[in-house]
Amino acid sequence: MEEYKLPELPYAYNALEPYIDEATMRLHHTKHHQAYVNGLNAALKKLKEAQEKGDFSSIQPILRQIAFHGSGHTMHCIFWSVMCPPQKSKEPTSGKLHSQIVKDFGSMESFKKTFSEAAKAVEGNGWAVLAWEPIGKRLLVLQAENHQKLVVQGSVPILVLDVWEHAYYLKYQNNRAAYVDGWWNVVNWQEVERRFEVVKNGLG
Repeated sequence: MEEYKLPELPYAYNALEPYIDEATMRLHHTKHHQAYVNGLNAALKKLKEAQEKGDFSSIQPILRQIAFHGSGHTMHCIFWSVMCPPQKSKEPTSGKLHSQIVKDFGSMESFKKTFSEAAKAVEGNGWAVLAWEPIGKRLLVLQAENHQKLVVQGSVPILVLDVWEHAYYLKYQNNRAAYVDGWWNVVNWQEVERRFEVVKNGLG
């Protein structure tokens, strides 16, 4: 069975400063994300062992661990990719993504406000998510508690913001709102646009 591996970041650990500090990025990537990778591989190993033995008495907790750690790994992979150094972050004023955002939210400002408030209001640990919903052919802002709860099944994340405390506590302490507001300065809009076009063309 091929194991999941921690991906390398597409930039240096200090590249997102001053909005996200080097110490947080290093800890977040090498410790927290690595823990999800390890947990996912361990859960998949347990599933394989259960299948080989024909003993499925523990299937529910195993599948719960796969969902939790698998979602954590996936969301972090997206999270790293949709950020970039602040000097490279350029908010779109035209293009397909911009047009869809205006169509579904009224304006970029309205979308950013909706997304920010969703991020600030996530209960406990979780994420704010901009996702393409292929049946309705629209963008939705969602909250994902932990990693896997409160999502719309079938929707595909194109922009995610981690609001677990480990993503911001070293720099912002308990001021999640300041972290969310600062994060907009490091959004890799070019990658978000690329992800949007891929999922829209591939799923409807």
